[in-house]
Amino acid sequence: MLPSLALLLALPLALATEPPTCAPLVPVTFDNTTIPGLLGHWVYIAGSSKYPPHLVELKELKHATFSFYPGSHKDELNVTEIMRMNETCVVRNTSKIHVFWENSTLAHVEDNVMSTAKLIQTDKDLLILNHLNSGFPGLSLSARTPNVSKERLEEFRAQLHCLGFTDDEMFFTSEKDACPLPGEKTGEGDTEPHLE
Repeated sequence: MLPSLALLLALPLALATEPPTCAPLVPVTFDNTTIPGLLGHWVYIAGSSKYPPHLVELKELKHATFSFYPGSHKDELNVTEIMRMNETCVVRNTSKIHVFWENSTLAHVEDNVMSTAKLIQTDKDLLILNHLNSGFPGLSLSARTPNVSKERLEEFRAQLHCLGFTDDEMFFTSEKDACPLPGEKTGEGDTEPHLE
């Protein structure tokens, strides 16, 4: 009877520690509306990566916004990024995203580091990228505004857990760390972001 009682008492604990139900990450198949839907302003909200170059950057990233613009041809997007890395605001406007239509993949090359990603199906005001870097998992969440619902954040956190990330491996940005826009004065001693 004692073993049965122990089993009965342990059952709720075992059920409570079940991993979250992991919905598959469904990539977007690019069509003629995909890339135009990415154009414009985005706010980086959160991300995780096991890829060493990205992990270093995630630990330093306090806030970021970026904008996609049409490139010189349909297979390319220009990117402007404004980000706070630790205490320094940086503007990068030399980045390019290459669009690979045949396998619905995006590739970003910067400082000789190439990163590839699949766009994950979600609503039009969210940008979820499944980063594909030499077998290292990575996932990022951006949005059209800094205001993402608690429910969406919890869904994203659950997906990161499904990919094997712990809470300590999840990096969230904060709107309080936003850089001033170029030319904007804050009155708090912040200087204009420097161009990289």
